[in-house]
Amino acid sequence: MENQYFKTTDSLLDICTRFPETIKIFVSNGFKQLEDSKKRELFGKSLTLEMALKMKKLNVDAFVSLLVEGIDLTRNQVDGDLNQKPTSTDEDAVHIQGLLPCPVRVPLVEGIDAFIEDYKKTNDREIVYDLKAASMGLDWLMDDVINEDNPDKLADIFISAGFDLFFDDKLMGKFKKRGVFADSTGFDRLNKDFDNEDICLKDPQGHYSMIGVVPAVFLVNTVELGEREVPRTWADLLKPEFKNSVSLPISDFDLFNSMLLHIHKTYGEKGVKGLGECLLESMHPSQMVKSHNKKKNRPAITIMPYFFTKMIKEGGSMVAVWPEDGAIISPIFMLTKQDKLDKTQDVVDFLSSKKVGEILSHQGLFPSINPEVDNRLPEKNKFMWLGWDYINSNNIGELIVKCEGIFNKAIKDNSFKNMGPLSFTPQS
Repeated sequence: MENQYFKTTDSLLDICTRFPETIKIFVSNGFKQLEDSKKRELFGKSLTLEMALKMKKLNVDAFVSLLVEGIDLTRNQVDGDLNQKPTSTDEDAVHIQGLLPCPVRVPLVEGIDAFIEDYKKTNDREIVYDLKAASMGLDWLMDDVINEDNPDKLADIFISAGFDLFFDDKLMGKFKKRGVFADSTGFDRLNKDFDNEDICLKDPQGHYSMIGVVPAVFLVNTVELGEREVPRTWADLLKPEFKNSVSLPISDFDLFNSMLLHIHKTYGEKGVKGLGECLLESMHPSQMVKSHNKKKNRPAITIMPYFFTKMIKEGGSMVAVWPEDGAIISPIFMLTKQDKLDKTQDVVDFLSSKKVGEILSHQGLFPSINPEVDNRLPEKNKFMWLGWDYINSNNIGELIVKCEGIFNKAIKDNSFKNMGPLSFTPQS
């Protein structure tokens, strides 16, 4: 993606001033100081973008791509706003809001547009959507909807991936506790990949729906790996020999938070600390698949969404590994307001349909939960899932903050330096 907007030697303040739409991208990727105008003036004036990213161990090219995409979306209004202004009353129109995974955003929007055209033939009610790219983050939603603590301002249907937004008691979790949402997909059973003796993604309380998942897998650079054995499980990844050898998708907020939660559940605080110790740098997945071409700081292993593995050249040094103990998943949730089901059911049926499921699964490699979709996965490919009992018995928002603190401290303190070899075994 061509950058015609700024240089990496520009200061953070200069970039934020000229392109205020980048502030939310900075903030959602760890630059909290830039959210406040006074701190932005003080902190951002003396730091160039390149310096700041190196301090955070964030890949420069990948982060620049995020910023450019955010600027492009704002300047060009590409699928960034409501597709149309409703001519009917707000109460009568069906409102869809949320974030879509970037690799399938275009075909999903095209599918929604086609559905709307057919819907209009037999319905007077309008359907309007505000579906932004996942890279834009959720800050745009906070002030207008969540912070006002008013469920009436929520869209009738909301779609996004991750755990923090939906289960944090300060965010969507508070609406869930009031019984605002209901699963109306009508599936007795989900896709066999997600409804079997090992895993069940169906919400037993009937609040949350899902349309698919984003799996995290390993990409191994066999040259950089050297004499070390190829990691086959998440526990292997946490071994001391992989210290400073792994690239993690920190900028992919939803997937990274899911990783922190799953590692904490299975391996405890020691596991989260081990994840911090293995970090070499953060990279965007599109950069990860080319990491073998880097002149220095080449990761032996990168963790990335399954989608990006299809960019790997056959016969090269990069090999995709599906973890034997399961690919950690970030669910793509669909929340539907219970008191609006009489007008939204047709839309819910479409969004949970086989057609949408195949766009997610076949074009994006985001496996679908629709039971009619063939996700084209080998039977041995398992998934790692927190489980509803764990989710409902923990304050997920607070747990994410706790895990982030452990992770960041491990990076800063290099805490394994004076420790003996550690063995990671799942907690009972």
